[in-house]
Amino acid sequence: MKALLQDNFEYLFEPALLQEIDNVGIVKDFAGGDVIINIGDTIRYMPLLLEGAIKVSRLDDDGDELLLYYLERGDVCAMTLTCCMGNSVSEIRAMAEMDTKIVLIPVQKMSDWLRDFHSWRTFVFESYNSRLKEMLEAIDNLAFLNMHERLLKYLKHKVIVTKDTMLSITHQTVAYDLHTSRVVISRLLKSLEKEGKLKLHRNKIEFLDF
Repeated sequence: MKALLQDNFEYLFEPALLQEIDNVGIVKDFAGGDVIINIGDTIRYMPLLLEGAIKVSRLDDDGDELLLYYLERGDVCAMTLTCCMGNSVSEIRAMAEMDTKIVLIPVQKMSDWLRDFHSWRTFVFESYNSRLKEMLEAIDNLAFLNMHERLLKYLKHKVIVTKDTMLSITHQTVAYDLHTSRVVISRLLKSLEKEGKLKLHRNKIEFLDF
């Protein structure tokens, strides 16, 4: 695990902290679509992302899923950090967007590392700031962009996260993520295909406007 930690965090954490993570961390692999943390779970470990990507979402009052943000390698989920520090259950769902490797850190280490390691304090605060900006962007998208613009932005973001212009995703999944109906998404995707921005395949979307 040490090599993976150095690849992802050597420029962020001092050697003593990297050694601590190597000592107490548990590496786990998840396939795309696996739920890593579910709503209502008691948080016993805080995940650091080593490889892959994670989609973080929550449910509204009607039980519909709302995409909050994506995590990429080297990221940590601010919502999970909040649960760790507050000894509360998870209010989010974290799902592997693709094959993903994470290292699980026992929550008992959170307060110790905030006290003992300047780099960890900086990392936590910067993570909060980054995730807050992404959630504010998600709110702005809902409030100010029409669905055509939201869909295009969503697809561009998925290409960046997965590093692949061929997205293995159904129209229904896109509809869930954007909090709308499959019929609306199918109509908009066909419109974007006519504009030359993408090409539709069976359960795949090839993004061309990148």
